[in-house]
Amino acid sequence: MALSPVISRLIEALRCLPGVGPKSAQRMAFHLLQRNREAARELARVIEEAVAAVGRCESCRTLSEGALCPVCASPRRDPLILCVVETPADMAAIDASTGYRGMFFVLMGHLSPLDGIGPAELGLDQFERRLDGGGIAEVILATSATVEGEATAHYLAEMVRERGIRATRIAQGVPMGGELEFVDGGTLARAIAARRDAS
Repeated sequence: MALSPVISRLIEALRCLPGVGPKSAQRMAFHLLQRNREAARELARVIEEAVAAVGRCESCRTLSEGALCPVCASPRRDPLILCVVETPADMAAIDASTGYRGMFFVLMGHLSPLDGIGPAELGLDQFERRLDGGGIAEVILATSATVEGEATAHYLAEMVRERGIRATRIAQGVPMGGELEFVDGGTLARAIAARRDAS
């Protein structure tokens, strides 16, 4: 069936979402246009608003509507402990399910030279400034248990130890090859509680 150019563009636009292939994108587009046009309008409005209003936290680099995210702005957080994660989803997962009360630094990815992602793309200059600013006693490296996540953790551990700061790595319960945002809360809580010195 030949689709109109506008429907084809909508389907293609929906494919930018993670895990959405051509069939899923087509199903979503048809659903929005056939059965739920008001929801489609609201979705378009909210996406437009979010793109305009959401930037990065000046301290931890997570997604934020203000200069500081709610975590960095909270006086109840422990500034001595800094947890480094790959994504805002990882930050949310750890914050929601582990009882962790320290601060965060969000890399927005992991080292991947084949994909052109090096230290500059991960904001490691900002990370270094944060370490050099003093007041941090421990850095928890909570990158994913993938090859890239492990390489990133190793690179960061060297940076941290050069400054005489303790570097620990989440351990127990996170499966090799697993992404943190998909790990259940209990497993994440045990991984944070049983962290070890990074190698």
